[in-house]
Amino acid sequence: MRPVVALAGGVGGARLAHGLAGIEDVALSVVVNTGDDFEHLGLTICPDLDTVLYTLAGRANQAQGWGLEAESWAFLDQIGQLGGPDWFRLGDRDLALHVLRTQRLRDGARLTEVMADFARRLGLRAALLPMADEPVRTLVDAVGGELPFQDYFVRLRCEPPVRGFRFAGIAAARLTPEVKAALAAPDLAAVVVCPSNPFVSVAPVLAVPGLRAAIVAAGAPVVAVSPIIGGAAVKGPAAKMLGELGLEVSALGVACGYIGFADGFVLDTADRDLAPAIEALGLRTMVTDALMRDEADRVRLAGECLAFAAALPRRPR
Repeated sequence: MRPVVALAGGVGGARLAHGLAGIEDVALSVVVNTGDDFEHLGLTICPDLDTVLYTLAGRANQAQGWGLEAESWAFLDQIGQLGGPDWFRLGDRDLALHVLRTQRLRDGARLTEVMADFARRLGLRAALLPMADEPVRTLVDAVGGELPFQDYFVRLRCEPPVRGFRFAGIAAARLTPEVKAALAAPDLAAVVVCPSNPFVSVAPVLAVPGLRAAIVAAGAPVVAVSPIIGGAAVKGPAAKMLGELGLEVSALGVACGYIGFADGFVLDTADRDLAPAIEALGLRTMVTDALMRDEADRVRLAGECLAFAAALPRRPR
């Protein structure tokens, strides 16, 4: 088995992680962003963890990419009728996970332990690893004032222009023993940065004290996959954020954020003309069909990423 570590958040990240998990000889550990986590109706909600969990379990809603397939919404409808906040979609079946997780965390369990139990019960082959057990909260520096990420993303539908981001609690976050062990595997084949939003899905993970250093020390090639194709985000506000932050809205704009960290960068055939400029940044490139339309595409792209990583030189440990 080839140990592989993926960094993921959001729908695109979950889909490539699913592809990696579908390769028979890969032992996958997925380190997931928890900066999106928040408290809502007295419950601890972990949107990225849950999206990756449901996707790897084959239970995600295929149309929207998050939540459960065949969900119902009686609880949320009643919340609205009673005058409660119904802007964040909590499905009836999904609610069970939030209630149990909140209860177990209040009883003193670590988030990593809770998610490992859910992963086992839903039949995951991969290890699902929160980036940290300590709470980290992404705050958006937006025109008009700082906003909790879910308020910006869901309640306000990403409308306010952004000026930057802050990860509250990141200084107190610690590298978990499980993440440390995954990155310390002596034969680690690759670290794959999934096509997740570089600002609010990948950056919080890399900001955990000690995590970036552990990746460098692992010596495995680091391959990042662009979430931008043809100047647009496949899903989510990454392209909008790039523009508002004064960066080029393209795969090249994303690649600039991985200088000195990633060894290789994967971009779509629609962006092949950007490959020379990305190579000039010191990143080797692979051009392929990076759009994941179905499960076969996920596995194909995952296999191509690992083959690309295998062709890159390993870093000295």
